[in-house]
Amino acid sequence: MHDAPAGPGDPGATSATTARDPFDSAEPLGHGLKQRHLTMLGLGGVIGAGLFVGSGAGIAVAGPGIVVSYLIAGTLAMLVMRMLGEMSAAMPSSGSFSVHAERALGRWAGFSVGWLYWFLLVVVLAVEATGAAQIANGWVPSVPQWAWVLVFMLVFTGANLAAVKHFGEFEFWFAALKVGAIVLFLVLGVLAILGWLPETEPVGLAHLSGDGGFLPNGWSGVISGVLAVVFAFGGLEVVTIAAAESDDPARSVARAVRSAVYRILFFYVGSMLVIVTLLPWTAMRPGLSPYVAVLDGIGIPSAGQIMNIVVFVALLSALNANLYGSSRMVFSLAERGEAPRALLKVAPGAVPRRAVLASVAFGFVSVLLNLKWPDSVFLYMLNAVGAVLIFVWALIAVSQLRLRRLIEREAPERLVLRMWGYPWLTWAALVAMAAVFTLMLFDSTARPQLLWSSGAAALVLLVAGVREWRLRRGTGAAAAR
Repeated sequence: MHDAPAGPGDPGATSATTARDPFDSAEPLGHGLKQRHLTMLGLGGVIGAGLFVGSGAGIAVAGPGIVVSYLIAGTLAMLVMRMLGEMSAAMPSSGSFSVHAERALGRWAGFSVGWLYWFLLVVVLAVEATGAAQIANGWVPSVPQWAWVLVFMLVFTGANLAAVKHFGEFEFWFAALKVGAIVLFLVLGVLAILGWLPETEPVGLAHLSGDGGFLPNGWSGVISGVLAVVFAFGGLEVVTIAAAESDDPARSVARAVRSAVYRILFFYVGSMLVIVTLLPWTAMRPGLSPYVAVLDGIGIPSAGQIMNIVVFVALLSALNANLYGSSRMVFSLAERGEAPRALLKVAPGAVPRRAVLASVAFGFVSVLLNLKWPDSVFLYMLNAVGAVLIFVWALIAVSQLRLRRLIEREAPERLVLRMWGYPWLTWAALVAMAAVFTLMLFDSTARPQLLWSSGAAALVLLVAGVREWRLRRGTGAAAAR
């Protein structure tokens, strides 16, 4: 990180001109997030529409083997989260993995991963706002969809412009509802499997072994399932960004990561196991929530509306978290001289309001493109960020390999959270990510996302390279004088 003193004539601005000890975690932002906020953010950050609705697509291609698909994808996400937790506990920062990449690999890496992640968040934000508006429009048809989008964007912009504790409270209760819904679903599912609910009989293993067996489409189906579900684990990263605004960033992020990784895997894998045990996998259809199908099957009244409410909350929660994460990422980029300095304005309450407004402005543009051209312009933007999450994860792994040695040498006491099996499990995760890239290349539905995302990454890397060249040229010219 860099010092952030007030600039001349601008009491709220910060500067990125003075280098600081890389282990110094001081931030010009607020510290209003409590441990309970971070813990629930870590648990609820990845529980979204991708699980409640999108999991149906994975079941349709993998059958009961989707349990294995989620186990593989979830294990990879757990490893990445552990690596990120190790670095964030040792070097807390609002820029999280962007700052870590810069320290480990150079300015080009921090610039590239920071801007790619920001672009990912503000594009996905449009999907979430539009999805929530569609549900709300179904409840109140007299209010047009665009008006709902406007309401949601204004509400959450206001929440993010206020003190950070308000963001924390929003996310705490949103995440609590999602976690509560998953726990209740698991309890009802287990009771139904055992035949302990009214008018139910024990189901046994018939749906796991029938209809083609546990792997009806073989291991190729499991691999296709991994591609269908791995991106649902995106969102874990925000907890390490938020930790920088807690009272004790190092210990807070360590506790949040420890409590999140196992429970998230349990929620995901446990849910899938309940679903494919209770219902034949052939009954699943992409785009339809398997959770609704299960609740309907065991006789829960108004299951569809109940799940609509849960998905609605999940979408608003993701919108709120993505707006927060994008604003903190672009603020961190500005702090390091990688984004316009005007974004460094910190308002009373230590909130980076200009960074919030810049992120929400681009988010509004994305929403308009999604409403006007969902199958053309916005589709290209969505494809351009489709594989960015794996790029980010790969840079997290490479950064952890390099920074672990630095931390062990210079500040071993800061390793309050350690990556398991270092360095072998880190290398294994990198191999798994390379495998995902390869599989996407040979998958006709995933290939466009990979190619467009690779193009976006190449463009950002080119800009980073030109910036680095100009910086070195300028430094060399100054030295010659």
